[in-house]
Amino acid sequence: MESLRIQIPSLVENIRIVESFIDNVKDTFEIDDDIYGNIMVAITESVNNAIRHGNKEDNKKNVTLTASCTENVLVFTVEDEGPGFNPDTLPDPTAPENIEKVGGRGIFLMKHLADEVKFSNEGRKVELTFFNN
Repeated sequence: MESLRIQIPSLVENIRIVESFIDNVKDTFEIDDDIYGNIMVAITESVNNAIRHGNKEDNKKNVTLTASCTENVLVFTVEDEGPGFNPDTLPDPTAPENIEKVGGRGIFLMKHLADEVKFSNEGRKVELTFFNN
């Protein structure tokens, strides 16, 4: 199994590094254009959450992003150094009382764009799986 990995300080402007990393992953693992957009949105959203909510934009804390590929399965892991959270306690962004709220849609988006989303390490680590046909 081949994998690629980067670690970035928790600065929102480092999202552009993540975008370049995803482009490199696309080329390395020959990702279909059909899922490239979903990967780009889901992974940048996940890293953004790790920077903003996990590490509270503390540039002394890092976010680690790993991509690995076996057969036609592409797995990204995003891990922060924050206190963690319980993803099961997040409010439903589609509920009427939350529709007008500015935030709260990141994990909802990730779950709809990736084929599988799993949280571990008390919410500090998320694994997003995409099937590359």
